[in-house]
Amino acid sequence: EVQLVESGGGLVQAGGSLRLSCAASGLTFDGFAIGWFRQAPGKERELVSCISSADGFVYYIDSVKGRFTISSDNAKNAMYLQMNSLKPEDTASYYCTAESQSSWCYGIGYWGKGTSVTVSS
Repeated sequence: EVQLVESGGGLVQAGGSLRLSCAASGLTFDGFAIGWFRQAPGKERELVSCISSADGFVYYIDSVKGRFTISSDNAKNAMYLQMNSLKPEDTASYYCTAESQSSWCYGIGYWGKGTSVTVSS
């Protein structure tokens, strides 16, 4: 059984940092596009960051460029999202995903259950 389990969320003041982790079991990330989505209350889900399985291209949504960094450790079957200079608008539930059906993060593969991030002003 494939499982993705996020951790590292919490409450932080604006300007602070959090590091989200996603531990995978039942799969290895080789050949998977991996990424992070988020969904804020009352808003649509959005792709925050993705690492393409085709060429390793790394994508960030404009609002987090320069502040967030995605990474993975294939030996540990884990991925991370380092979030710096957090803003109240980063408040959301964050979900890690992994999919092999395509080389991009379309959200059609495996999902974690999410971890909540709240940034206070």
